[in-house]
Order: sequence, then C-alpha cells, then structure tokens
Amino acid sequence: MFGKKKAFSSARIDTLVGQGTEINGDLIFSGGLHVDGKIIGNVVAEEGSTAILILSEFGRIEGEVRVPNMVLNGEIIGDVYGSIRVELAPKSRVKGSVYYNLIEMAIGAEVNGGLVHQPDGLQPQKVLEDKSSRSETKSEAEAEVAVEN
Repeated sequence: MFGKKKAFSSARIDTLVGQGTEINGDLIFSGGLHVDGKIIGNVVAEEGSTAILILSEFGRIEGEVRVPNMVLNGEIIGDVYGSIRVELAPKSRVKGSVYYNLIEMAIGAEVNGGLVHQPDGLQPQKVLEDKSSRSETKSEAEAEVAVEN
C-alpha cells in the first residue's frame, strides 16, 4: 500500500556464528552474516558491498559495527554505522550511538546513545584537534629546552 518493503528475511546467509560460540577479534565479512553467539571485537562489512548483518535475540557484539544493512534483535555495546538501512527489532539493545541513513525501530527496541542521521551513508566527521590555541610560543618552548640542557 505505502511502498515495497525490502524483505530481509529472505537474505542469503553466508556466515553463521552459532549460539554458544564466542569470537574474540575483529570480523570482516561480505554477503550475509547471522549472529546467534558472541563477538568481542569490531564487525565490519567489506567496503562497497551490500552486506547484511542479522543479530538474533541471543546474539551479542561488543565493539563497533559498520555494515550497510542490518537487522538487530540482540545486544550491541558500541557504535553502529548503517550506511543503507538499520532495523531495530523489539528485543534490540544498543549501548552506543546509531549512525544511519534509513532506520526502522520497533516498539521495545532500546538505544542508550544517540541517533544520528547520516544521509547517503556519509561517515561522521572526525573532530580535529585545534593546536593553534596553545598559549606557549616558540621562544618559550626554546627557553624550556635550554633550561633542560
């Protein structure tokens, strides 16, 4: 009626992390990843892919998640970056910020952090440190070096 919804339930799953399995370290993948277990590390899709992450209600990720498409129903401790679509199912719990292009959030989903819209999959801007506001001048720094010698 309102538009055609992309069916993630029929997504092809290439990798499965089963319940009772724990992975320590970063995971880089392409295609479909279904997580029922625990991952301690970052989960990243290959750049330029249309990969999908499906995190079941039994799944848990402790680290940053960077995947274009995702359906989350488990727990993530870390920031989430979804360049195409993020779906937060009723039992999803995110302790961190969610950066998204399109988001669908069901009743019961939790986000303990910020929701930041990033149109067209733009990455958040990194804040550069302003070093020009230092009160120390070049001559003061040279004087400190001379005193140390």
